[in-house]
Amino acid sequence: MMNVFRDAPQLINAWLDMLWAERGVSEHTRAAYGRDLIAFSAYCEGVGKDLGQVAREDILTYLGTRHAAGHSARSSARALAALRGFYRHCLRQRLIAHDPVALVDNPKIPRPLPKSLSERDVEALLDAPDTETPIGLRDRAMFELLYACGLRVSELVELSMSQLNLRQGVVRVFGKGSKERLVPMGQAAEQWLDRYLHTARPQLLPMGESDACFPGRSGNAMTRQTFWYRIKHWAKVAGIEKPLSPHTLRHAFATHLLNHGADLRVVQLLLGHSDLSTTQIYTAVARARLQALHDEHHPRG
Repeated sequence: MMNVFRDAPQLINAWLDMLWAERGVSEHTRAAYGRDLIAFSAYCEGVGKDLGQVAREDILTYLGTRHAAGHSARSSARALAALRGFYRHCLRQRLIAHDPVALVDNPKIPRPLPKSLSERDVEALLDAPDTETPIGLRDRAMFELLYACGLRVSELVELSMSQLNLRQGVVRVFGKGSKERLVPMGQAAEQWLDRYLHTARPQLLPMGESDACFPGRSGNAMTRQTFWYRIKHWAKVAGIEKPLSPHTLRHAFATHLLNHGADLRVVQLLLGHSDLSTTQIYTAVARARLQALHDEHHPRG
């Protein structure tokens, strides 16, 4: 549209400099945007288009060529973000009359599958703490409860004594939005929790003045960061080299239940998900695991 577009690199660099000066965008992001815009400029040159003459259809065709070339949806979403920002800038500067990216939808980025552990890895992690020490017994009880109930880490560390009912074998959990749910803990977790409460917890709380089920050194409820450190420590002891997250045992809880035939809506209730679609992502993990087992063990796998 305007001759200024004939010097695309200069125009792109001017926009990138504006991002740094006015918005404080990091060098890493600006470099990525710069590469994306230079690539698009080269594409336009190859098809005989000036940057100022680009229409919505050209953007869609370009995204299609990226997909055909094997670029991920996440990579194309970033490239589109660069184009969107660049052309908005050009529109504000009155270098173009219409924004060609305005009506282009962002690519749908697949949700990453939750990281989970095999049942063997979970057993190794549960067995790792030295239960002859108060801290080791506390950690074992926490791991057992986390895996048996599928709790969020925040729900676990914030548990109070009043939320436990060992006689009925259930935990009263307050989840997101203070939503309450009752979760059965299972026999193994119940036994470890009972042992911890009667032997290790009194030693960790000599004054007995905290309602925190799992106190840290201060006597208050353990922090999420401390628990994350504990789980990484014992995973190393157990020889687990797979990537972990604070919710690794929660993910394993859901995946293993589905592997053993649990109903998806039951798993939803146990996890405290308000939307079934949030729980459904675990079915993909379960299917992937079952496929791997089939490939490994079936004679025609």
